[in-house]
Amino acid sequence: MSSSTLFSNPLFGTTVTVLAYGAALAIYAKVRWLHPLLSAPLIVYLVLLAGSIDYKTYNAGGSIVSFFLGPATVALAVPLYKQAMRLRPMLPKLLMGAFIGSVLGITVNALCVILLGGSKELLYAVLPKSVTAPVAADLASWLGGSPELAAALTVVTGLFGSIAGPPLLRLARVHDYVSASIAIGASSHGIGSAKLLADSEEKGGISSFSMAACAIFTPLLLIPVNWFIL
Repeated sequence: MSSSTLFSNPLFGTTVTVLAYGAALAIYAKVRWLHPLLSAPLIVYLVLLAGSIDYKTYNAGGSIVSFFLGPATVALAVPLYKQAMRLRPMLPKLLMGAFIGSVLGITVNALCVILLGGSKELLYAVLPKSVTAPVAADLASWLGGSPELAAALTVVTGLFGSIAGPPLLRLARVHDYVSASIAIGASSHGIGSAKLLADSEEKGGISSFSMAACAIFTPLLLIPVNWFIL
């Protein structure tokens, strides 16, 4: 089998992605500050660079992994279901926190692009980046922006929030775990929720609820924004 045939095989992109993430997890076990979702793309990039493989060829298999992003996000409903009875008394607080998080996410995203002189296309891609990637990509496409850019910005936002969010919340003297979990879910979506889930199923459940609520509030808030402002 020639190298070009091997590289164009969808299994190649899938295998490279899975092995890169496995290597990233091994690195993370020794270097705790280096998140796997930071090092894994770098490993993939180095492999593609070393083999002179273009992105389109790699993505024939890499897109298979991307397909499972949606089901993986939905799977975060499992800890939410397990914690449903415990979370019921907190429902008003959870909904209010998620709603405020959605409003602030849209407002801050828009102000950053406008004040820095960004284009309308960038604005459309940035507005929904505080929700989970599948939702953000669809919203960006609906607004007229790039779904690929929106998904990339969403992943970067989730990475930053999962790494810097907890220490920033402690710095802001937010010590209540419910409030902190709502904030992480509203700003760091699936990546932040998965990290909290590794620490505590209750925190992961709260964060997952916040993420899901924001995925409902944000599209509803963007409808009048799109009609009357954009």
